[in-house]
Amino acid sequence: MGLLADVLADAPTTTTDAVALFDSLPAVGTGAMIGTWHGAEVPTGHRLDGMLAASGWWGKQFVDGEHVHPLLFPTADGRALWPLNPALAFAGLDLMTRLPVLQRIRFARMITVLRPVLQARGPKARLRTTRYRGVDTATMVYDQLPVNDVFRRVDDDTVLGAMDMRGFSSSPYFFVLHRDHSLPVV
Repeated sequence: MGLLADVLADAPTTTTDAVALFDSLPAVGTGAMIGTWHGAEVPTGHRLDGMLAASGWWGKQFVDGEHVHPLLFPTADGRALWPLNPALAFAGLDLMTRLPVLQRIRFARMITVLRPVLQARGPKARLRTTRYRGVDTATMVYDQLPVNDVFRRVDDDTVLGAMDMRGFSSSPYFFVLHRDHSLPVV
């Protein structure tokens, strides 16, 4: 089974249901986010649905409050993870979501080939507590983008994330993260 089915068996399939689930979950503290997390999209009909999966995205790493790698990808041999610079990844995102033919392209191979250019040279986000939908909870704040990933606790090793991106959509994009330290980050 896939990660989503393994950690969120009754995953919502609409934005309305995902928001209801998100709002029903408790806050998560920033300290609980420290570690490496494997991720999966929660398809709800959002314009971004399928983009992370097509890219080969693996997850996120929270080293501490000041050092966060928001986009981890597996190395070509699959034995480690490397951080991608999100400013480069998001640069053409709006165009990709508007052209259906681009949504069908599997970006994983292209991202692997372009690793020398796309690899982050340091942390690209920070971890803070923010108020979102009336609850103070852990939030990953991107350094170079108007994007916040806000988290709610599913269990000790699983969180539901809502990407809040200014000017992109009136509804959040949802994903799930599950703690997984099986691969080193290089």
